[in-house]
Amino acid sequence: MARDHAVAQPLHAFLKSYLAFTEGRIVLDDPHADGAQIDAPGTTYHRIAITSKYGDTVVVSTADGYLNYPFGDEVSGITVPDLATTVTRAEANGATLLWGPYAGRGGHSAMLRFPGGFITEVHDGVLR
Repeated sequence: MARDHAVAQPLHAFLKSYLAFTEGRIVLDDPHADGAQIDAPGTTYHRIAITSKYGDTVVVSTADGYLNYPFGDEVSGITVPDLATTVTRAEANGATLLWGPYAGRGGHSAMLRFPGGFITEVHDGVLR
């Protein structure tokens, strides 16, 4: 239980600050999201979706603060209208599919590494 509390405090502090800064609002708060979405099948994690005038944000929090590679190594997330088309086009232009595509409640997503090492999460932005 202390472990969960240790993770919850920084998450709460981040959300309070981030929501105030962005004037955002939480549109999805799933403390038991399917861990398969972050390559941790059989586990759960805390997934929070935020919308604001600065754009949409997804916050991922695990009980131990650890995310498998390439999760946590990405430097951006991109919403696209068609995930499959985007992945195909990215691969045709030298990107490597690191993980996915995954279909779940939080939408469809994949992780790509572009030449030069840039890692990004690409998703369709459709909450299910």
